[in-house]
Amino acid sequence: MAGVDVVIPCYQYGRFLRACATSVLTQGVPDLRILIIDNASTDDSLAVARRLAAEDPRVEVRARRENLGLHASFNEGIDWARSDYFMVLCADDLLTPGSLRRAVAVMEENPDVAFAYGNDVHTREDASAPALPSQTGEACWQLTSGEQFIAERCRNPEGYIAAGMVLVRTSVQKRAGHYRPQLPHTDDLEMLLRLACFGGVAYTTAVQGIKRMHGANRTNDYLAQRTRDLVERVRALESFFGNEGRRLPDGERLLRLGKRSISERAYWCAVKDLARGRRSAVELFRLAFALHPLSAVVPPVSYLLRMEQPLRSIRRIVMEMVAAGRLCRKDEKQITG
Repeated sequence: MAGVDVVIPCYQYGRFLRACATSVLTQGVPDLRILIIDNASTDDSLAVARRLAAEDPRVEVRARRENLGLHASFNEGIDWARSDYFMVLCADDLLTPGSLRRAVAVMEENPDVAFAYGNDVHTREDASAPALPSQTGEACWQLTSGEQFIAERCRNPEGYIAAGMVLVRTSVQKRAGHYRPQLPHTDDLEMLLRLACFGGVAYTTAVQGIKRMHGANRTNDYLAQRTRDLVERVRALESFFGNEGRRLPDGERLLRLGKRSISERAYWCAVKDLARGRRSAVELFRLAFALHPLSAVVPPVSYLLRMEQPLRSIRRIVMEMVAAGRLCRKDEKQITG
């Protein structure tokens, strides 16, 4: 089997680190290396890392005297990688049994595939690992071209993708280059778009990893502020299409498509927030109109129709607006009464 290099950036995650590394070491991949990069943690992260390295020669440790940030660890891992395949796995996450072998197998069978990914499941910090669906037999993979992947991301740039357990062909990662620190929230989206410029994409519905949800997740601040999250997604698209994506023949159209999709998402988030009496509705409407001015005149109903259960979504929004209207009328009567 081909070799796999996994870099595990770690900062203050000593309580998670052993489980993370063990989930990689037990994958059954003969040619495997792990690089744990400790970013000047003040907990027991470095001690745990050094114990792991002492127990298994496949584990290396690099300890920083100062915290240089997560992107520095990502990029140091890219420079370190030399095996056929490469993965960045954060220290608070886990791989599921057999996930590396599944991803390596499909990429060995399809040399034009740049990266492979699947689904993940989420668990709370204090919870045991969730029960996984049965994954007997070979995983079913969906193969698409890089161009198709980029187009789909532009149609649905706010859609969730399990970007934390992606296996990349190392030669492709070297060509794509380093993560961009100016994208603290959407660096993974922008990197996947870059990687797709160099080959196809393999996706499986199989659960490839487990993501821990806790107070220190770096996405918490952005997800708590929907406008900020969507603005960062716009920045990722602009970064990609302003650099590597400029060479795509329909890059300008795809960028417009991506911005329109984010505008539609912002519009309906604003409608829901307005119905709930949240001030964030104003910011969301402003973003929607700035990205696609026509939405100020014509509501983007087509976005609702693309949702998994469009009728239920429309009904829920209408009911929230009706309820909000009743509350407003009640308040007006109390004031004028």
